[in-house]
Amino acid sequence: MTGITVSGRRESHAKVALYATGFVLSVIVFAVPLLFALFRSFQPATVIQAAPSAATFLHLTWQNFAHLATEAHLGASIFNSALVAVVTALLTALLSTLAGYGFAKFRFRISNWLFALIVVTMMVPFQAILTPLYLQLNAMHLTNSRLGLILFYTTVNLPFGVFVMRNAFESIPAELEDSGFVDGAGTTRMLISVLRPLIVPGIATTALYAFLASWTEFLGALTFLTNAHLYTLPLALVNVQQGAYGQIDFGLLAAGAVVAMIPCIVLYVALQRFYVAGLASGAVKG
Repeated sequence: MTGITVSGRRESHAKVALYATGFVLSVIVFAVPLLFALFRSFQPATVIQAAPSAATFLHLTWQNFAHLATEAHLGASIFNSALVAVVTALLTALLSTLAGYGFAKFRFRISNWLFALIVVTMMVPFQAILTPLYLQLNAMHLTNSRLGLILFYTTVNLPFGVFVMRNAFESIPAELEDSGFVDGAGTTRMLISVLRPLIVPGIATTALYAFLASWTEFLGALTFLTNAHLYTLPLALVNVQQGAYGQIDFGLLAAGAVVAMIPCIVLYVALQRFYVAGLASGAVKG
């Protein structure tokens, strides 16, 4: 059977067809729900809640987004979410880089045990320790504060970040670091000038993961924030989705979900190659 060249390799028509089928199915599974949510966001709540009808299915309007922009006053909530998510991503990336470098390059008696303990904390959902975290932040007068929420999100995202960055540093050949020290570079110069270009995928992965985890997080924000002026986007959407007599305005909720989804999609598409490379770092060593 004749083959087709794919990335420098000869593949049979059956394999190529199988790859293409898998690709199309993956696109359908992931893209169709997003497109359907986008389509629903342009429909009034009455159309969404009513029985499907060809006469009203294409009844599209900007009403939901206009309501969000004028009556819901989401500008402050979007700013709060963006501020918290961006600072959380930067702080998590910085601390994870320093900790990952320490665990990868500085060996001490209990380093492996400490790293194993950090990895174990990834298996504990933050909801299980939400009460002690609240008591701790309350004792530090950091509840109902953006700073407290940033510290909370940074704490729960650090274990994954340290795991990724340690693997990223361990994938770098030791000879490269040795040559830098021979040339007179100190630890700080080594980290910033020599190793930094090689760990950009890991840093991007850590920052992106922390941003996505904090941008649409609901329970932590609901627990630590009580001032409406500090509400993040998920909290604001919960407050504005209620219609008359307590009914849920699904059109407004769909529009809010699309607004919350846009930064996540843009960032993921922009940093996708770094994200994949960061997750794969340390998988193959040598």
